[in-house]
Amino acid sequence: MNRIHVDTCPSTMSHAAALPEAETSHGTVVTAREQTAGRGQRGNSWESEPGANLTFSLILRPQQWPAARQFELSMAVAVGVCRALRRALPPDADVRVKWPNDIYAGNRKMVGILIENTISGSLITRSIAGIGINVNQTIFRSSAPNPVSMAQLADHPYDLDALLSSVVTEILHTAENALTSPTPLTDEYHTLLWRNDGKLHKWLDTATLRIFEASIERVDPAGPLILRLPDGTPRPYLFKQVAAVLT
Repeated sequence: MNRIHVDTCPSTMSHAAALPEAETSHGTVVTAREQTAGRGQRGNSWESEPGANLTFSLILRPQQWPAARQFELSMAVAVGVCRALRRALPPDADVRVKWPNDIYAGNRKMVGILIENTISGSLITRSIAGIGINVNQTIFRSSAPNPVSMAQLADHPYDLDALLSSVVTEILHTAENALTSPTPLTDEYHTLLWRNDGKLHKWLDTATLRIFEASIERVDPAGPLILRLPDGTPRPYLFKQVAAVLT
């Protein structure tokens, strides 16, 4: 594993993006003991106690990956992380992928993933997956409503380097297989999908601020979440158009 480690940086994603192409290859990992401005989805920051967790960015240079299949690459990263953490945690942790690509244990957030793609023509030439995993942190001070760490779930600390190697290996393996065989990945993603249990759950329409109930029908290959209303009507939502209401 080609690893570039820095003690402190604003964001491993920004650091990875600024590296000369000659210094990076497919599978290069940029890690930091501390991020001073870690980036999360929806413009949020990512809280992480220095030295206690994994904050890293994985550079992917997929061979001949069509830009039209961007969401499949996102699925591969999320499924890869989920696989590695399900092996490391007790079965009752109930580790799942929350659409589009966060990782939850029950109703609590354990991993944040942010992906930025560089596209040339019809292909993805570079993808940077910024990943923050709550590993050994046991006290969270931010206003985030539902954080949890692996140490809290397993009641013991983890070796960060060993966990990093396991996660990165699983992501690379999953992405490689997904390029030629996308159907098994899509099936596994839906199997691992948080709230994909056929039951009605509460959701927030972010445009109208209306809370409604719906079940998950599926995730479209292009990325939209398809919810099914109580009357049977399917309704698609793009990222940021809908948010899960935690109860």
